[in-house]
Amino acid sequence: MPFGYVSPEQQMRDKADYARKGIARGRSVVVLQYEDGILFVAPNPSRALHKISEIYDKIGFAAVGRYNEFEALRLGGIRYADINGYTYARDDVTARGLANLYAQNLGQIFTESLKPFEVEIVVAEVGDSSDEDHIYRLTFDGSVFDEAGLVAMGGQAEAVAGRLKEHYRDGLSLAEALEAALFALTEPGGERFPASQLEVAVLDRNRPHRKFLRLSGPRLERLLSDGAPAAEAATQPAQPAQPESPLSAPETPGAPPTAPDGDIDTGANG
Repeated sequence: MPFGYVSPEQQMRDKADYARKGIARGRSVVVLQYEDGILFVAPNPSRALHKISEIYDKIGFAAVGRYNEFEALRLGGIRYADINGYTYARDDVTARGLANLYAQNLGQIFTESLKPFEVEIVVAEVGDSSDEDHIYRLTFDGSVFDEAGLVAMGGQAEAVAGRLKEHYRDGLSLAEALEAALFALTEPGGERFPASQLEVAVLDRNRPHRKFLRLSGPRLERLLSDGAPAAEAATQPAQPAQPESPLSAPETPGAPPTAPDGDIDTGANG
């Protein structure tokens, strides 16, 4: 065996570990369905570099990891969509076709290049109804996952996804979906991201032609304020029913007098 030999299995494991570490260093991105389409939310203080973008009429793109690498993938997807939409028909450009293209490129780079791409991306397409929406997540090695309802990637993705599932349900309004995304992205006990440090966009099925829309400024702040009361009500613990005072309870003929059973143990002494 030659000196310095590394088995193909070990090479693949090393590449996968390298890519995962690079992706985990970034902040998470959340993509989820709501009643009128698909919502994208990402903490991003930069106004010049976008993690969320439009690919085509009904298709959006979100990514985490190394910016120059996922930006190259985004531009390649736009060129693919423009050429196929012009050559055939605009309806022939689908998120599934883009996901297959990205899977081929990422898989080839992961297998043949010394350094894999440190990226994870989502390609989402909004349909005429929620049943026709599609969310595809692609990992650094070209694997494709057809996600249902929601997806979190980058950073502490598992923890973010767990918090998101606690507040997610079918048919959320836009304000409720945004509130659920912010709850998931905020570390327990940490401060919420202000509107100025958030990148938010939607694929709104009710918009004509181009469905992609960025949310920022006063509109985003208004959505955040609309979702806050609902979130507080959902997280407020239910107040136990207060028992009626025995002095005010009506007496029942023949029934023994009512008296307190004893002091309530609040646990303060134990």
